[in-house]
Amino acid sequence: MSKMNENQTNKPSQEESLKPKSGETKHQPSTWNKMLSRRWVFPAVYTAAAAIILTLVWVYQDAGTQTPKTDTAAVVSQDVGGMQSGSADVKTPDQDAAPVVASAENLAWPVASPGEIEVVKPYYDQNGTDENHVQAMVQSGDTFMTNNGIDLARKDNQEFDVKAALSGKVTRVEDVPVLGNVIEVTHDGNLKTVYQSVGEAKVKVGDEVKQGETLAAAGRNELEKDLGNHLHFEVYENGKVVNPADLLPQK
Repeated sequence: MSKMNENQTNKPSQEESLKPKSGETKHQPSTWNKMLSRRWVFPAVYTAAAAIILTLVWVYQDAGTQTPKTDTAAVVSQDVGGMQSGSADVKTPDQDAAPVVASAENLAWPVASPGEIEVVKPYYDQNGTDENHVQAMVQSGDTFMTNNGIDLARKDNQEFDVKAALSGKVTRVEDVPVLGNVIEVTHDGNLKTVYQSVGEAKVKVGDEVKQGETLAAAGRNELEKDLGNHLHFEVYENGKVVNPADLLPQK
């Protein structure tokens, strides 16, 4: 009985047998192994990877489908003035667009009511008929000159307002002997219009005028005094006189 007790006393307990002995390293599972042992880890990793791949695909497709925007206002600005070439300040279409300039206008009759006005002396056309050559001569004493414009007057010989045929800048206002008051307006596109035999000018040099703005009233001059109240109207293109009738609209 004493031996049995002694054997039992010398026999290590179950708990003590499970404890690591001195010098032995205790083996514990790593954090990564613990995570992999959980059921939700693999589905979560798969879902995250799929989301990243889809995001990259969308970004790539969006970058490939975008096209550069065209600056209409700048195109429009280059075609018209040629001043924006190379400009770094490019406006987008939602910004204020530059207005269209006077070069887009068509020549208008230089009077308020074209239907009330007659061409009382035509332009001298070198290639015109004999009748044109006779009608388009201007006599000054014993001298005859060709008419470089057209002369406009009312049937009742009354005064009428003289209007700007195009928008532009007034570059000359002068009282010339024999010709009367002269107003010159310079326009875009190397065009110039001249208004002779007018009364007191309502504009001055440097003024910007709009098409249809009143410049003066028709008047008289010494050179064509037989025409009474009238307007002598000339048009120049690139410094050369042209027939206004070829540019004016039909009445």
